[in-house]
Amino acid sequence: MNWYITKIVFQVIFAGRDQVAEFDEQLRVIAAHSKEEAFKKAQQLGISEEGSIVNINNSRLIHWKFINVSTLYQLKELLDGAEICSSSYKPDCAATYIDMVHKKAAHIQNNDTLEILQLV
Repeated sequence: MNWYITKIVFQVIFAGRDQVAEFDEQLRVIAAHSKEEAFKKAQQLGISEEGSIVNINNSRLIHWKFINVSTLYQLKELLDGAEICSSSYKPDCAATYIDMVHKKAAHIQNNDTLEILQLV
């Protein structure tokens, strides 16, 4: 069995609201025997998680539409400190972005709870 990192892309559609297109990119871990099996499992996961919810603040429908799998990497081995994913950002304000990163780090450091991704 091999382990893969995949990026599954959804379009987020807000009913009754004109907006710029919004997308949700999710990194997922997939166990599979081959690249083809991992890709198919990732697509099936995306399809199975398409759906709609009602926004509790304004009672409007929010729909996640599965687009496709945009990334698939096989993990050869897990090494301490190995890079899993990298993204580059060009924020409008570098100082605001840096401040946000520091606040997130402080929250992780000062929070007594361990955040665990639970797949349901």
